[in-house]
Parts: sequence; C-alpha cells; structure tokens
Amino acid sequence: MVHSFPHQFVSSTHTAAMLGIPDVAFYSGNVDGAAYSVAAMHAIAAIESGSAETVLTIRTVHKDGAAGGAAMLGSRGNGIPGNAQFSMPYGSFTGSHWAGMYMTRHMAMYGSTEEDFGSFAIAQRKFAVANPTESFFHEELTMEDYLNSRYIAKPLHLLDCDYPVDSSSALIFTTEERARDMKQKPVFFDAWAQGTTEAADFSLVRDMTHSSPWMASKRLWERTSLKPSDVDTAGLYDGFSFIAMQWLEALGFCGEGESGGFVRSGATSATGSLPTNTDGGACNVGRRHGANFFIEVTRQLRGTAGDRALPKKPEVGVVSNAVGGFAACALLTAE
Repeated sequence: MVHSFPHQFVSSTHTAAMLGIPDVAFYSGNVDGAAYSVAAMHAIAAIESGSAETVLTIRTVHKDGAAGGAAMLGSRGNGIPGNAQFSMPYGSFTGSHWAGMYMTRHMAMYGSTEEDFGSFAIAQRKFAVANPTESFFHEELTMEDYLNSRYIAKPLHLLDCDYPVDSSSALIFTTEERARDMKQKPVFFDAWAQGTTEAADFSLVRDMTHSSPWMASKRLWERTSLKPSDVDTAGLYDGFSFIAMQWLEALGFCGEGESGGFVRSGATSATGSLPTNTDGGACNVGRRHGANFFIEVTRQLRGTAGDRALPKKPEVGVVSNAVGGFAACALLTAE
C-alpha cells in the first residue's frame, strides 16, 4: 500500500516487483487524503477483512516541489487551472499561505498569540535534541529564536514549518497471530477514523478552527472505550505547528482555544501528562507526512525508543494526520 502525491507517484505493484514479491493479494496506490494515514488505514482494513495477512505501507516525499509547481501552473499560455486561478495571482499558492490564515483565525477567536505557537516549537525542539540520529537540529530553541525567525505568511514563522527532505518511510502491518510470532513486541490498533469538511480546498474551509481534525476525532472516540485521559503519548501531525495544536484541542486533551496554555504548562514534555512528538516532529526530523509519528509512537509503546524512552512507559498512544479539508487519526495500544 503506497500513498503519494500525484506528481510524486510511486507504484505499489512496481514496489512489490522491486522487493521480489511474486504475488500481491492486496495493493493500492492512493494519491488523495490524509497523507501516510491513508496507507495505514487501507492496510488495517485489508487485514481486518482478510484480504491480506501482511501489508507493507510506504510514504515517499520529495523536497523538490518543481514538479508540483509546474503541474499547478499548467502549460505555457494555458493559464492557471482549477481553484489556484483565484489565489495564485495574489501570491497565495503554497500551504504556508492558508496556514497563516488558520493561525490568524485562531488568534482572533481565542486570543492566542505568536508566543503560544512558539511554545510548541520550543517543546518539540527539546525532543529533537534528544534524537540526534534523526533530527536535523541539535540545539534547543528560545522564544527569542522563534520570534526572530522570519515570517513566511504572518503570523506563521519559518520555525512553524516542517523541514523539507527527500524521505521514504515504511511500516508493516499484520494479524495479531502473526505479530505474536515475531521477535518485536506487538503494538495494536484499537480504533481509527477519518474525517472531512464540506470544502475539500483548504482555503475554503468554512470554520478554520474546527476543520477536519474535529470530525475525525469525534468519530475516533465513538469507536473505542478509551478516553483522552487514557492516552499516554501522542504523535500529532505538524506540517505546521498550529496543526498539532488544533489536534490537541480536537482530540479533547485541552479545551477549545487552550492549546497554547496546555503546551506552556509542560503537558507535552517528556514528564508531562501527554508527551507529544517525542521524536522531535516533522519540524525537526523532516517532512515525512505522518509516517514518523506511527513509527515513534510504536517505538515508545514497544519500549524500543532507546535514550528517548519516556520516564513512564506508555500503554496507549494516539497518532494523527492532516488538517483542513481531510484528516485521520488512530489509537495504538501496547501488549
């Protein structure tokens, strides 16, 4: 199961052939939806339905956006296709532009500040410093560092953005019976959910402070007996820092508009009530579109995070992907 952007498409069947897999019982090459989580949820559904026993899931991302930009611009002389024709002439053509609007709306609705978003960047960097083999940054941040970083789309700072990399991430899903035969301790999926808004275009979402994470979160909690208070660690998508903060609110770990105070209280630190993005998050380990969070939460639950192992071994973790028009999340549990 492969999930990729249309202009970075990776074929599932070609991948299987390169790995020497002679007969694939289930495959999909989805290019729409909540980044890596789509691949994961297809794998879970395939195993639950009996369509497959073991599924390899892959997410590949290229930092060179030229192909995507060219596709958006269209061929010379044909103008700009689709919804971009209404935004690109005004200089709005990347995710950072709508991200700035989402942050501005949150500030207007709840009185949040740039320092609130900076607190999250600072908290994540502490985890990144403890993860030198995967993180691109090895020095802690100060609030001054954050506020002095240049604006990309005010109030969005450079340090609110995930780090562009060429990356490929892979996870293997299998049945409980097969997992118990392996040397690693199994980690289980308790529940999973996706959600959308009526507008698929991120810039047209009617309520930017209540976008798809709220829909996915509501559906997730309806499918489990677990509660937010049962969750010990989180891997929350941070293509931009505000996305993870919207997930904190949507999943019920804090009240609406209270994510800034929640982070400043130390709740997302290693010794807090919800250690969050313990690998450093995408802002520090690179744009891996959520696959890194599945990997990191699995490591923490399994007890294989090494020096990053949390002081209190977690038993329940949550992962999430995306914001705006579509999102997904899942609950994982240890043995």
